[in-house]
Amino acid sequence: MSSEPLALKFSDMDALSSALAERIAASLNAAIASRGLASLVVSGGNSPVRLFERLRVQNIDWSRLCVALADERWVEPTAVGSNEKLVRDVLLQGPAAAARFLGLKNAAPTPDMGAVSAWETFARVPRPFDAVVLGMGDDGHTASLFPRSPNLLSALNPAAVAGCVGMWSPVAPHPRLSLNLSALLDARRIVVLISGAGKWRTYAAASEAGPIEDMPVRAVLRQTRTPVDVMWAP
Repeated sequence: MSSEPLALKFSDMDALSSALAERIAASLNAAIASRGLASLVVSGGNSPVRLFERLRVQNIDWSRLCVALADERWVEPTAVGSNEKLVRDVLLQGPAAAARFLGLKNAAPTPDMGAVSAWETFARVPRPFDAVVLGMGDDGHTASLFPRSPNLLSALNPAAVAGCVGMWSPVAPHPRLSLNLSALLDARRIVVLISGAGKWRTYAAASEAGPIEDMPVRAVLRQTRTPVDVMWAP
């Protein structure tokens, strides 16, 4: 059983991103050496951009790495705001382009209808995931597990079968697809990457008592199945 999350503070995002890129590379290389393949699951947004820039130049056998998404906006993969577009444009460049990438967006008309098909793609992703990098919103959401989303309680059920679930964001684009809690926790280690004073206050609030549905990141922080590190910079 894992201990409480370890909160690590850095002087700035450059220092954090460099340190995390080296840590992820070490864990992926160890997985490749041990099992022949490795898996990395990431979220989108602004926070991981510098991490992706530093990770893509790490000495990794990228051809043995599978990269997948923790969540996705239900937009075309070429659209601004697509997590798939961000990963392809920033992370999967140079040698890192040799990695196998699996997106979540599919031809279904809605995330709810596309959830099963999206999860089926994860049959090709080595699990437990070797590393999962999540973010956190000011409202305490992580991945696309948003407070007050209609499917939130089922998505946060730790007894649920691992899978994808359609979610609803309070900001556009509203339709989202996310791994549920069980899927996110099927990992050897999770990192919650946050920056700025506001996010630190949110993290402090999430660390206090209160319903997980009010701040879904609590479900990740409170569980004892998977080690979690919180990495923060101003």
